[in-house]
Amino acid sequence: MGGVLEGCVALVTGASRGIGAAVVRRFAAEGAEIVAVARTQGALEELDDDIRAAGGKPLVLVPEDLCKPGLIEQVAAAIFQRFGRLDILVGNAGAIGGGLTPVAQHAPDDWDEAFAVNVTANWRLIRACDPLLRMAPAGRAVFTTSAAAGAAEPFWGAYAASKAALEAMVRAWAAEIANVTAVKANLLDPGVVATRLRSIAFPGENQSKLAQPDDVAGAFLDLCLPGCPHQGEVIRINP
Repeated sequence: MGGVLEGCVALVTGASRGIGAAVVRRFAAEGAEIVAVARTQGALEELDDDIRAAGGKPLVLVPEDLCKPGLIEQVAAAIFQRFGRLDILVGNAGAIGGGLTPVAQHAPDDWDEAFAVNVTANWRLIRACDPLLRMAPAGRAVFTTSAAAGAAEPFWGAYAASKAALEAMVRAWAAEIANVTAVKANLLDPGVVATRLRSIAFPGENQSKLAQPDDVAGAFLDLCLPGCPHQGEVIRINP
């Protein structure tokens, strides 16, 4: 299957459902070799079956918790051994931190989860994958963010704070690698999309009226192409 990502190697986290799965499908349709990371093995296997049925390349499945100690480093080492580089990194896995809760009432474990998934795991991805991205002709990294990062809305404290930290971290990294590598790193806010995370925040919402994950996958693709003009930016769609 040919396409604009033919010959490219992509790592996508949070890949088993929602936006992550939509990105995997879009990248696979464009010919990418994809390493798909998510906790739900059955959903990853179903996604792999669908992509194979559509003529795409088999996925490299990593059915593990992204926060598992040493996992990210092991995945990066395996990518180097198998492919010798990484063309695309999509840090999409996210956690809302137990749901919408007043800051003063957040359970410590929920708060820690939001930062572990939204910030620390992405830092570990950057740390492990930076050398691999530099080995690619035009390495690209995209991280999923949210307007909540700057909105300071009530009850969104853990999620908003962790996404704000993610944005600051990725923009700092982008500034460090600008002009000294071919790697470009950006953040993408897909707006209001029908996802499992959204359903946790708004359990009674009719998601059929929202943008669907496949509707925003093309925006991720645009940021991963060699001609992408952006560096260290927060791109917002579907406002």
